[in-house]
Amino acid sequence: MRIERPIIALDFPDRNETVQFLSEFPKDESLFVKIGMELYYSEGTDMVREIKAMGHDVFLDLKCHDIPHTVESAMKVLGKIGVDLTTLHASGGSEMMAAAKSGMLDGSNGKQTARLLAITQLTSTNQQMVEEEQLVSVPLKESVLNYARLAKKSGMDGVVCSAQEARIIAAETGKNFLRVTPGIRLAGGASGDQKRVMTPDEAARNQSSAIVVGRAITQAKDRVKTYQTVKKLWEDAK
Repeated sequence: MRIERPIIALDFPDRNETVQFLSEFPKDESLFVKIGMELYYSEGTDMVREIKAMGHDVFLDLKCHDIPHTVESAMKVLGKIGVDLTTLHASGGSEMMAAAKSGMLDGSNGKQTARLLAITQLTSTNQQMVEEEQLVSVPLKESVLNYARLAKKSGMDGVVCSAQEARIIAAETGKNFLRVTPGIRLAGGASGDQKRVMTPDEAARNQSSAIVVGRAITQAKDRVKTYQTVKKLWEDAK
């Protein structure tokens, strides 16, 4: 399974900057965009609904992580909004992930509206952090793979991982299990706070199912042209 359009991370503080960015694209072009914590906490579900009404697909990235009952209740709400993808942390455990699935189905009247993605290890995490701060004794890739196995067993539709781990997850979980990969940069671009990064074409060759691109596009001088460059790199490297 592959999402053909790059997912653009709308890392903007408010509606005005978001709408300005989207208005730069042709009105008939359907985008796949990610709404993260900053924009969602600023504008709420109205922003989600407005973007959906424009004809765009929405990845609502709130990274839910709480006790199973709380996450289930949150997913009931998200199920009513009609987003296309949403996230929770695999580290919350199998019971929490199963509860999330139940809540999503309940909120969308038995027809799951959003595919659920489990966060494995953030792309800002490296081996040193895993060992010294999380006190995880296995290598970072093994930790990611363990979370991916757990997510599939718990009924998730895929995971969020770095493109560096996409190939081993595909081999372990099957190609229909989504591997959505942030930390995508153009060649020569700054990595910022991301530690495990790849270019769009590298990610495609490493069997990412979808790429999430933020600052490389949103901070470019010509944002539409840069998006088209990213899209071509992603498409041509199938």
